[in-house]
Amino acid sequence: MKDGFDASMENYLSGVPAGTFEISKRNPPDFIFEKLTAKTSGRGRIEIFSLFPGIELSVHRYNAEEVSFHHDEKASVLEINHCRRGRIGWNMRGGASVYLGEGDLCVHSMASCSDSKMVMPLGYYEGISVSADLKKLSSEPTDILKEAGFDAEKLYNKFCAGQKPLGIPSGSQTEAIFSPLYDLPDDLKMPYYRLKAQEILLYLIRFEPSSETGLTQYVSRQTELIKEIRDFLTDNVEKRFTIDEISKKFLINTSTLKSVFKAVYGTPIASYMKEYRLSLSMRLLRATGDSIAEIAEKVGYETQSKFTGAFKEKTGVTPSEYRRFYKKS
Repeated sequence: MKDGFDASMENYLSGVPAGTFEISKRNPPDFIFEKLTAKTSGRGRIEIFSLFPGIELSVHRYNAEEVSFHHDEKASVLEINHCRRGRIGWNMRGGASVYLGEGDLCVHSMASCSDSKMVMPLGYYEGISVSADLKKLSSEPTDILKEAGFDAEKLYNKFCAGQKPLGIPSGSQTEAIFSPLYDLPDDLKMPYYRLKAQEILLYLIRFEPSSETGLTQYVSRQTELIKEIRDFLTDNVEKRFTIDEISKKFLINTSTLKSVFKAVYGTPIASYMKEYRLSLSMRLLRATGDSIAEIAEKVGYETQSKFTGAFKEKTGVTPSEYRRFYKKS
């Protein structure tokens, strides 16, 4: 939810006008993403670094609900996306949707997302993408990749040939690769980026996808329906609905409802709505003169005492103490 958006990222994007994506390119002229465009009602910044012929890395920070991207369709380019903060999902070619939480990866061919919509269910995202032109690397591998016996054709057949995205859950190996890449000083960015981009390619050569280890894919119409359900619940936050009631209203199987909602928003419906109610109550306490009882009713609590208990459990203070603190500050 937007209240959880990190202040440092908000500050980082403060100079970017609303409805704008800033795309900067370092170390020209050799770029895989020559014609990258983005459209959004939010804002974002992408920094693209050319590391080697055929390998580049980009840093992504978005404050948006969704972004539409267009770039050249290059079937031989492998993209590896790492989510650091927030949640992100793609509606890609063929109607497939993959959602990533913190630490998860998405691996796919550049052809599968040449015209794609990226959604941020929590309203923000920070991540890194590594792009590798496997056709170029097959004839011009880096020294490290060549020494390791890098097989570009094997990587293409494993991840690009079917043009279907693969989600890989967070793990210690991938976190060891990506976590050092964030918040680097400028003089260390290129050395680290070059080292770690090659490391992730070597990791993927050894990685064997399976139905047991991959993140579940969903069809786009399912994820769109889940977003419609989420909007309905937050628009009617003063009311409580059971899973069965939601299922019948939106004509969706209860197990599908629960599993897809968690995939998109990262938590079960009940947990998401509890967090939403309490975040909304904080805004109302800061911005209105409504009584505690009125706010409790507006955010869907039967009694003021239940609301106070839930609020204190989350914040460590009562609603009255919270309001007094913000009036003083």
